[in-house]
Amino acid sequence: MKRSASPTAKLEGAISPPADKSVSHRAAILNSLASGEAVIDNFSVGRTAAPLASLRNAFLLKTAPTGTLQLRITSPGLEGLTEPGDVLNAENSGTTMRFIMGLLASTPFVSVVNGDRSLRSRPMARIVQPLRQMGAEVMGRGGGSLAPLTIRGGDLRGMEYDMPVASAQVKSSLIIASLFAGSETVLHQPALSRDHTERMLQAMGATIIEDGLTLVVKPGSELKPLDVKVSGDISSAAFWLVAAAAHPNARVRLTNVGVNPSRAEVLEILKAMGANITLENPRIEGGEPVADIYVESSELRGVEIAGDQIPIAQDEIPVLALAACFAQGTTTIRDAQELRVKESDRISATARELNKLGAKITELPDGMIIEGRVL
Repeated sequence: MKRSASPTAKLEGAISPPADKSVSHRAAILNSLASGEAVIDNFSVGRTAAPLASLRNAFLLKTAPTGTLQLRITSPGLEGLTEPGDVLNAENSGTTMRFIMGLLASTPFVSVVNGDRSLRSRPMARIVQPLRQMGAEVMGRGGGSLAPLTIRGGDLRGMEYDMPVASAQVKSSLIIASLFAGSETVLHQPALSRDHTERMLQAMGATIIEDGLTLVVKPGSELKPLDVKVSGDISSAAFWLVAAAAHPNARVRLTNVGVNPSRAEVLEILKAMGANITLENPRIEGGEPVADIYVESSELRGVEIAGDQIPIAQDEIPVLALAACFAQGTTTIRDAQELRVKESDRISATARELNKLGAKITELPDGMIIEGRVL
């Protein structure tokens, strides 16, 4: 299908971004751990829902739409889950794959989890190794580093573990497993990553103690179902933020956007680039910070994006690269090698496609160098 786009003299209006996929994933999967019923409002539809269907069918969960973008999930709780009669298919969702690995490691039966061709090429050893340390039996291709994976869980033991990479997916998988271990687990993170899982589980009754980059997960707490109102996705909002900031005649309002500090580094980076961004009507919904965001035409400048910024802005790196194309000066992105092992190589894809449009981007092993004002 061919599509065409034409320049517009003015960019103005109010937009509600689509529901946050990360929060939707967590609301569905974490509520499967609790016995009872929960309603998820503004649930992210589309590809998010497909892997959930596999989980629902395998574990006999009950899910039903209750209205526009609303989902009701009923679960017997972890102890009521039974051995799946078929392979669990995470399709293209790395979040689903890694989350349910932690869930399956907590169950006393054998499960097989798989995905599409892209997901079968993505690294799983970073979760498999610590789950094995906790006592789970995990087998798969490449010594358990690649899906499909066979998991036999059960009697897990707590541990103290230094995470080699700052990954919210890895952290979340280990937190889920730790909730059902025989003793507490201490996780040391190398840098901050998004904390939606901790916030939601704490709201459900889990005991998770945060001390800087260290998390202490205490097992034994009874998890209660949690109704969740999913906020707008900051990653989707970022495209409008960049469009308005780069446009010479723009003022845009984005409503009901999640601005969790462990997720919204894109706002700080754009402000550092000179973007005129303000937050209004800040509030807490379902344990998550939410606000309306205003952005208008700005004089952008090049910056360096690296270090601890990357784990909490990695999904926005491609659109930040686009913003850099309209900035005065050079922007350098480093320490982003994790983007090469996503569902695609996001560094190569971003550089290649923007260069086709006339950008001047040089790839680095862990990022890129972008010369501004050449489009």
